[in-house]
Amino acid sequence: MAGKNPIYLWVNEERYEQLEKAGLAHHTEERLAGLKVLIVYADDDQAKTFVQKFGAKHDTSTTGSIELLPKDVKHRLFEKVVEKQSIDVVGDVLASYS
Repeated sequence: MAGKNPIYLWVNEERYEQLEKAGLAHHTEERLAGLKVLIVYADDDQAKTFVQKFGAKHDTSTTGSIELLPKDVKHRLFEKVVEKQSIDVVGDVLASYS
């Protein structure tokens, strides 16, 4: 992967249970008073696509994260993680919008 640009997906209790069943709960990190986050990564080309196609912001100066993605895109990312039982899903999700 050319660049590792994180996309943060917040995880509530229901989503955490889905990740546990998929064997992926260990990929979550605790943030902000017990709230959990799942991080998937986009390469540099995928990050550009998110910015161009969905109006996302790419914080290239500090965290490198991709922010302000539409809710449906984040939902598809999470659902694809559970479906594939993998956090390597960004390419699949982008392809689903083609």
